Amino acid sequence: MQRQPTLDRRRVLAATGAGLVGVLAAPHVSGDDKPQTKGRVKQSLCRWCYGGIKLEKLAEEAKKLGYRSIELLTIDEYKQVKPFGLTCAMLGRVSIVDGLNRKEFHEKIEKELRKNIDFAAAEGLPNVICMAGNRRGMDDDEGMKNCVLGLKRFIGYAEEKKVTVCMEGLNSKVDHKDYMYDRTKWGVDLCKKLGSPRFKLLYDIYHMQIMEGDVIRTLRDNKEYLGHFHTGGNPGRHEIDETQELNYPAIVRALIETGYQGYLGQEFIPKRDPLQSLAQGFRICDV
Repeated sequence: MQRQPTLDRRRVLAATGAGLVGVLAAPHVSGDDKPQTKGRVKQSLCRWCYGGIKLEKLAEEAKKLGYRSIELLTIDEYKQVKPFGLTCAMLGRVSIVDGLNRKEFHEKIEKELRKNIDFAAAEGLPNVICMAGNRRGMDDDEGMKNCVLGLKRFIGYAEEKKVTVCMEGLNSKVDHKDYMYDRTKWGVDLCKKLGSPRFKLLYDIYHMQIMEGDVIRTLRDNKEYLGHFHTGGNPGRHEIDETQELNYPAIVRALIETGYQGYLGQEFIPKRDPLQSLAQGFRICDV
């Protein structure tokens, strides 16, 4: 996402770059010794968290670890990972702060989303991403009305192309101050008002744990509106192991029980060796 502040996510490059010393020493799995996996949920990883690793290298290692996708890629970046047999479960990098809640951004967003929808349809990619935007003093009801107007400009095209547009919810308490879609209910109400089977929510477990908790009940009660999921350890958005408070094996089991057929995107910022943490994260969610 050319996320303006182009993702706090970009601050991570230095941290992952430092981890590269360990990357070279990380255990590699040969093509003949691929790990045995249950594969009940398809796993993806978010490129920005591992920005210190060259994309082709990341794709090569991700494939060995059992990942099927690298996401939050631009069109050109996807073309680099495609030869490794990977898909892109969520296409696009868009501004977080300048979103669909403001009419002045609708034309630009529509142009960008139509381009991504066209490409996703041609390549068989399932989802493209969009954002609500920051409040900047705007009432949430007005923001929702504006989002409906903005989405109606291209959601029919997404339906025609059989590509799902997903809006991501983010926490406004820690990472994304002032972001409008910071509660699941707001996103679900937006889905109901728009009424399109090709508009879903990107439910980020880390973000929603901070804002509201009650993760398993929420994903069960709103399964028809949730189209994609991201991980992250809380607090800190680091590894999803015993160092944090979320029980990811239980969450993933509950997700599988809802009949979810999409991807689970690993979106944690590694404090340790990035590839070893990705391998560990994969195992934790392979329930």
